[in-house]
Amino acid sequence: MTERLEPGDVAPAFTLPDADGNEVSLADYKGRKVIVYFYPAALTPGCTKQACDFTDNLDVLGGAGYDVIGISPDPPEKLAKFRDKESLRITLLADPDKKVTEAYAAFGEKKNYGRTYLGVIRSTVVVDEEGKVERALYNVRATGHVAKIIKDLGL
Repeated sequence: MTERLEPGDVAPAFTLPDADGNEVSLADYKGRKVIVYFYPAALTPGCTKQACDFTDNLDVLGGAGYDVIGISPDPPEKLAKFRDKESLRITLLADPDKKVTEAYAAFGEKKNYGRTYLGVIRSTVVVDEEGKVERALYNVRATGHVAKIIKDLGL
């Protein structure tokens, strides 16, 4: 199990395919702040709410210099369907082998209805212009999370 990221850590580098199959790297965002969030599955109620919240607040976040990247284990085809169905304007990346999700400590033991299993832990990592972790939030709720980030960042 990877240690959770802390402010000041170097954000793990990654290159993953987006919804259209194009490679996107964290390095592409050097000089910009980026909110990288991890969610369990596209086209599910909680994940849809969270992605729509990020899209609805993209002008506020973008205006303050933040880009938003959502990462899930879904294949690019499912991400494209998700983006198109919900009119999402955030970058969605596919991490089917969960290597990046694990590097960010967003994969691990979860409990649901008394059952313990391994899965994606809903998490958000804010990366600064230098590629360092500004803040790392784990086990976040899908609802109200974006509003909390905006408040925490003072936007």
